[in-house]
Amino acid sequence: MELIRIIFKLKPSDFQIVSLFLRKAYLMTSMISEGVEVSVETFYQPDYSNPLQSEFMFAYRITIENHNPFPVKLHRRHWNIFDSNGSYREVEGEGVVGVQPVLQPGERYQYVSGCNLRTEMGKMRGTYQMENLNNKKLLEVNIPEFEMIVPFKTN
Repeated sequence: MELIRIIFKLKPSDFQIVSLFLRKAYLMTSMISEGVEVSVETFYQPDYSNPLQSEFMFAYRITIENHNPFPVKLHRRHWNIFDSNGSYREVEGEGVVGVQPVLQPGERYQYVSGCNLRTEMGKMRGTYQMENLNNKKLLEVNIPEFEMIVPFKTN
């Protein structure tokens, strides 16, 4: 309700700022599973893309926050990547960006990585294999599905 009141007080020149805010909010998603919150924010990378060659590069920033009363360690990642042309691929491996972070209760870890698509739109989702360091139990933490869309496709 507060956002609606603010919009009505804006000048026409302010609508671009509101549009960017709403687009930014749309491109961020979050989920909690196994006591671990995973938030994802995406960014189109025009300087690393070549639309004429069907090459579209996206960056994504992931924030992982441990809401558990015990420390956790991220061991592996598993991604499902979908392109809007119907293609699908899986990527898995140890850690994230070369690191297997340990998160104490209440701690956050953030990293940035990237994904290339052959079309202007796609989506990703996945899981992290994490370990409860107190009892050595393995946890499967969900990474929420997020979309990657070239900005001119949303206008």
